[in-house]
Amino acid sequence: MSEQEEQYSASNIQVLEGLEAVRKRPAMYIGDISEKGLHHLVYEVVDNSIDEALAGYASHIEVTINENNSITVVDNGRGIPVDMHQKEHKSALEVVLTVLHAGGKFDKGSYKVSGGLHGVGVSCVNALSTYLRAEVRRGGKVYMQEYSCGKPTTELKVIGETETTGTTITFLPDDSIFTVSVYDYDTLAKRLRDLAFLNAGITLTLTDKRHIDEAGNPKQDRFYSAEGLREFVQYIDSNKESLINDVIDLRTERNGVPIEVALTYNSSFNENIYSYVNNINTIEGGTHLSGFRRGLTTTLKKYAETNNLLKNAKVEITGDDFREGLTAVISVKVLEPQFEGQTKTKLGNSEVGPAVSAAVSETLTNYLEEHPREAQTIVSKVVLAAQARQAAYKARQNVQRKSPMSGGGLPGKLSDCSSRTAEDCEIFIVEGDSAGGTAVDARDRRYQAILPLRGKILNVEKAMEHRILDNEEITNLYRALRVTIGTEDDPKAANVSRLAYHKIIIMTDADVDGAHIATLLMTFFFRCMRPVIEHGYLYLATPPLYKCKMGKVEEYCWDDRQVQQFKDKYGEKINIQRYKGLGEMSAQELRETTMAPGERMLKQVNIKDAAEADRIFSMLMGEDVAPRRDFIEANANYANIDA
Repeated sequence: MSEQEEQYSASNIQVLEGLEAVRKRPAMYIGDISEKGLHHLVYEVVDNSIDEALAGYASHIEVTINENNSITVVDNGRGIPVDMHQKEHKSALEVVLTVLHAGGKFDKGSYKVSGGLHGVGVSCVNALSTYLRAEVRRGGKVYMQEYSCGKPTTELKVIGETETTGTTITFLPDDSIFTVSVYDYDTLAKRLRDLAFLNAGITLTLTDKRHIDEAGNPKQDRFYSAEGLREFVQYIDSNKESLINDVIDLRTERNGVPIEVALTYNSSFNENIYSYVNNINTIEGGTHLSGFRRGLTTTLKKYAETNNLLKNAKVEITGDDFREGLTAVISVKVLEPQFEGQTKTKLGNSEVGPAVSAAVSETLTNYLEEHPREAQTIVSKVVLAAQARQAAYKARQNVQRKSPMSGGGLPGKLSDCSSRTAEDCEIFIVEGDSAGGTAVDARDRRYQAILPLRGKILNVEKAMEHRILDNEEITNLYRALRVTIGTEDDPKAANVSRLAYHKIIIMTDADVDGAHIATLLMTFFFRCMRPVIEHGYLYLATPPLYKCKMGKVEEYCWDDRQVQQFKDKYGEKINIQRYKGLGEMSAQELRETTMAPGERMLKQVNIKDAAEADRIFSMLMGEDVAPRRDFIEANANYANIDA
């Protein structure tokens, strides 16, 4: 036994007091310590205010990003109680802000439903902030207390009088804990927009004091929805062609569970269902999603069979067929939600499924009876989907037959790596054979594979599934990556269990065509291989635009600013080489700028907001030109593409 093992005793057992545990292991409580965790702090405070609104006490929530990247959240609720807590012998406010698992969410009389982390939330925000100031307007007085790193720095004191009620929380995240300390306006705006849709009648405002316009006003957005989910579905589908002009929506309560659902159909071939429990996006679904699907499928099938609308179909209809072209949002409020896993992404409450199913079935039955023309349109779409599914099944079988696992071999153009450990391996998807040849010479063949693609791949946004799977370049992607189609839960989903590379890197030319090919590939991964993005396996390579030379000094530049810096340093008479494409670079240049780990810059592709990503892909890759032009014009100042 080693000396170290011998010394293991009671003195080695640490008991972390108060909020020390949060500061030691922040990721356990808020997910991570990067951009996602930083923004999660805001959501925790806002969720408390939303809970007040759900209980019927607040109608307005204001979020402000201050000049120093601190956050202020103001609501007009009842205000956090400030009276003395009998057990803890300090004010209720201090208890809420300094004790984990303390809050009003456990007392069923205070809140009917709550999305908050049951007392974990705001105390974590306090623990992870170098400064927090709480102001409470309650009982005609304004109370204030300040904190640092989870500990009070002042006593609770009265600082004024007021006729209003509510709570104001200002906090500055600890930059020694978080790797990112700058708040992103768009990320917060998307979350507040979702909350406005999910909680009709509540006004949320976002103000950014870091950006002041010419008139001296800060950047600001107001989010309010009178109709809630109905407007949410219209917003998601704003760039798609509607199949029916209506949004079918319901707002009811079953078995003590408030249920809201809104759905419509469009002419696309994708199913887009977004589910929420107590305002939390359950990305893995759960019992409420299963209940919705069951209610929708059984009702539509029963209606179609009763009215003899399937007699000419000549194909068996399945549940998936009823959901093609469907956009839906499901929101349930559950008193005691049981989530599967700590991340709250899958609801486990068994009573919720039948409640949602019954509510959807009743509403949809009434709608179909009252709108026979729209019902006919939906059923016709379902029959077409079933016929396309049969064709897609044959195409999938063809892809599977050609898969390397079943002896069909790898695509001929793939230059594979020697390693078989997926975690270590990476594949570069390159446009054209010439760039592919240079990339093969530049790679480290132990762990880097190269797959050249011929020209632009199919735009999957506008194609039916069997057309996608008939496309040779797309089939090659499936075979090269060792991705098959069909999982236990979904016969159409991409199965990435045998994925051969944990870094899939899109490497295209730095011009308009290259950007278009990269967008087509990202659309393909988003629509057909989403788990690749969700697991963080998809990347964009960033080759340099220029090579600047002065005598023996050489420097690669990725933008005009870097070129100017080189000029400032060495004078105007420098030699500038502009790389129009990867094929113009030598293998050594490509290796040391774009492919060699430690030297290259990779951009990871991730999905912050699935509903927003879906809307943007539909707009960028769809038929309608006007919204695409508006988007490009709004974001043109960020793009610097040499045509």
